[in-house]
Amino acid sequence: MWIRDSRPEEAGALAGVFWRAVREGPSPYAEAARAAWAPHRPSAGDFARRLDGLETVVAEVEEIIGFMAMDAAGNLDLAFVLPTHRGQGVADRLYAVLESRARARQLPVLTTRASLMARPFFANRGWRVVAPDPLIRGGIVLDRVAMEKRLVARTLAFSGANGRIA
Repeated sequence: MWIRDSRPEEAGALAGVFWRAVREGPSPYAEAARAAWAPHRPSAGDFARRLDGLETVVAEVEEIIGFMAMDAAGNLDLAFVLPTHRGQGVADRLYAVLESRARARQLPVLTTRASLMARPFFANRGWRVVAPDPLIRGGIVLDRVAMEKRLVARTLAFSGANGRIA
């Protein structure tokens, strides 16, 4: 498996991964919720616009099997793996690249709006739930949560010989 930056001409393939990840395989969401989340497969053009401005990495074997995207502020916006490749470390490898890049840029925190499917993945990597963040699509409530992971610990400065914290 290769992890690399996505290329603009791959927007259609990424739309397919998104579509299949939402609509196929086991899910904590009912079929009505899945249909509301992704009522149709996005076109390559629509998905290219969705990815615009995001740093997107892909996992590839003989085809693209997953991707994650993050904005410059550290909001992990998209994270999808084909159902046939779940549980094989694909998301782990994609996430490791993006977290490493965020740390290299010294971003203080990563944020996301995690679906019921993604919440355990993030929780197992040190993320915490900040608040419920339900989304309504097509009249259907999609349960999700706002999550964050602190990357840079707050440092304490000592002032003078008395050892007071500044």
